Amino acid sequence: MDKVLPNLRRGLDVMPSPLEDRPGFLFRDPLRYSDQILIIPPVLAAALSFFDGESTMIDAQAYLTRLTGQLVPSEIIQSLVDALQKHGFLDDETFERMRAQRHGDFARLKERLPAHSGTGYPAAEAELKKELDKYLESSLVPAEKPIIGLAAPHVSPWGGWQSYAAAYGRLNRDAIRVAKGKTIVLLGTSHYGEPEKFGLTRKPFVTPLGKLEPDYEMIDRIYQAAPDSINMEDYCHSFEHSIEFQCIFLQQMLGNDFKILPILCGPFAKALLSGQMPEQDDKVMRFFDALAETAEEKIDDLFWVLGIDLAHIGKRYGDDFQARAEEDEMLEVRAEDEERLRLVCEGRSSDFFEMVKPEADRLKWCGFSPLYTFMSVMPQARAEILKYEQWNIDENSVVSFAALEFS
Repeated sequence: MDKVLPNLRRGLDVMPSPLEDRPGFLFRDPLRYSDQILIIPPVLAAALSFFDGESTMIDAQAYLTRLTGQLVPSEIIQSLVDALQKHGFLDDETFERMRAQRHGDFARLKERLPAHSGTGYPAAEAELKKELDKYLESSLVPAEKPIIGLAAPHVSPWGGWQSYAAAYGRLNRDAIRVAKGKTIVLLGTSHYGEPEKFGLTRKPFVTPLGKLEPDYEMIDRIYQAAPDSINMEDYCHSFEHSIEFQCIFLQQMLGNDFKILPILCGPFAKALLSGQMPEQDDKVMRFFDALAETAEEKIDDLFWVLGIDLAHIGKRYGDDFQARAEEDEMLEVRAEDEERLRLVCEGRSSDFFEMVKPEADRLKWCGFSPLYTFMSVMPQARAEILKYEQWNIDENSVVSFAALEFS
């Protein structure tokens, strides 16, 4: 009996195979439900469009037979199904079980363990301290006026170290007092989080530099005020880098003498698609209100850190051209980035949104939701740009990012 092929999961990372002896397409799961990487040969990859929940194995077999000019055995199609299913790349019961297992495993953990030590930064404490010292040594310039927060990149530290250093260098010497001993509200991009929702966790964050305790009182208070707006013990915290990278720089500058309020900001997809401001969504508005009310009462005990990147341009991000930092199209991107940042600096959140929303954000600013959240919760804040950069994350694609200070 002919079998209907299940849906291929959405949101998988797909890229050309980097191995010359194994051409095709590399598939991996950014949500880490599966740790496996599959490389699917070009001919078989051509059949993936039939994994739509409606087409059958015979449909795929007939297509490949026409494509290759020779009979493709059904066993070949079945082997592709088996490989995708085994590793959780299909939207089926196997994937549902894997997802439930991963979410349960994270919920049961007592601590949020480092997900990027050894890859994004050194895993050994001494080596990490030495590397961060090297990044920061030329940028230890205290803020000239009292500041209430910083924005830094969340790109890999070795790629964005100058902007990280520009931001965290502001916490040097006397300026340390603005954050040390306080609760640091960490607003990070949730790259795979649920749209129009915010991810919280009550787990301490562990890095090679020690353990950061959460502010349980604030977390519980915000959750009680806006439970429908929040994914508590959000699984995305288990692998997301946008907050983890901020933690290591904060620990390098301040030690572990502060608490954290780690908030992952999901994308404001509804706003970008509809053109209506994010707070038009009830869940977003309730979260803004809950965080703003708490912040107003604890204003002298809080410091804010945003983990944000800006534009994502080039073939890696769906554009049909090669992007080179500070060349050609990227000069126009710089101009628009700087205009958006000017509106952020002036606290003009509605104008900022008006500039971002065309084409559902054509520049693909993955720091939009944390920035807009901060501007909505702290409308009196103003900013200065400390550093702006563009970086070729690969030969065809560019990420832009910046360092800001808020007063």
